[in-house]
Amino acid sequence: MTMLECEEAMTKAVEHAIHEFAAVRTGKASPTLVENMDVHVHSYGSHMKLKQLAMITTPDARLIRIEPFDSSTLQDIDRAIRESRLGLNGSIEGKVIRLPIPALSQERREQMVKMVKQLGEEARVRVRSARRSALEDLKACEKGSAITEDDLRRLEKDVQTMTDKKIAEIDQHVVSKEKEILTV
Repeated sequence: MTMLECEEAMTKAVEHAIHEFAAVRTGKASPTLVENMDVHVHSYGSHMKLKQLAMITTPDARLIRIEPFDSSTLQDIDRAIRESRLGLNGSIEGKVIRLPIPALSQERREQMVKMVKQLGEEARVRVRSARRSALEDLKACEKGSAITEDDLRRLEKDVQTMTDKKIAEIDQHVVSKEKEILTV
């Protein structure tokens, strides 16, 4: 059971990293840039994800078009975009928000790469934490005579192999995202 829990925790860490990478701006328009943004909707009295409130499309490589399902949420969505860490300003045209994506400067691209590397390191830390928990559980099982010492050594190697595989997967995603950011 410990091995399954460990693998699940490591997989979740990788998936979370991929999700975080999707929200990093690369200079071209992508709905994933804004779809998980939290929007406080006054008329509903709650926070909701943007993708629950509007249809998000990219008519071209430099523009995101946001069309709310309920036009009363237009101002709330616009405010959330302005207050986000993306540094984007949309323009309201009728019942639609147009969000132009400016080209990134080289300096800003380098900052984005640093942020991606930091997110990658956080994911690696989560994977290593899952490894540590699994190893502690295995040692407890061995002390409680649930597994033999030979089983413990074999399972420790399996956990390390799984850890190396997941960290390599994270590194691959970091390199891929870095290349995407630096491509002009």
